Amino acid sequence: MAHTFLTINLHCVFSTAGRHPWISPDIAPRLHSYMVGIAKENGIHLRAIGGPENHVHMLLSLPGTMSISKAIQLIKGGSSKWVHNTFPLLADFTWQEGFSSFSISSSHVDDTIAYISNQREHHRVLTFQDEYRAFLDRNGVAYDERHVFG
Repeated sequence: MAHTFLTINLHCVFSTAGRHPWISPDIAPRLHSYMVGIAKENGIHLRAIGGPENHVHMLLSLPGTMSISKAIQLIKGGSSKWVHNTFPLLADFTWQEGFSSFSISSSHVDDTIAYISNQREHHRVLTFQDEYRAFLDRNGVAYDERHVFG
């Protein structure tokens, strides 16, 4: 082939350190918008973003030359620095060290966007921990409960 064509859709999830509720409803839109800007600046298409006060879900489409870890590093690092510079009262804000990423087929993109868009409502009835375990189980990820939530 003369050109490379690919689609890499990823549902990525990461929490604030200790699942601290730093992402208040008044900060979330600005933070999410900034994260979209970081993604765009780095050739990442951030198709959806949402979450409650203690974690973020994103649907990313990565360029073929970028690793998942690099994409998450750019978004987490840049957004953490922005929070510190923009909200002096959040000087202790930090993201957890790890993240999860699950591949999403093109046929499930719309469902994933709807799921991410409905995060605040979703978490009125389900904790982050229960949701996260369900993701790991549904995707066949083996884990040791002692090391999942740090």
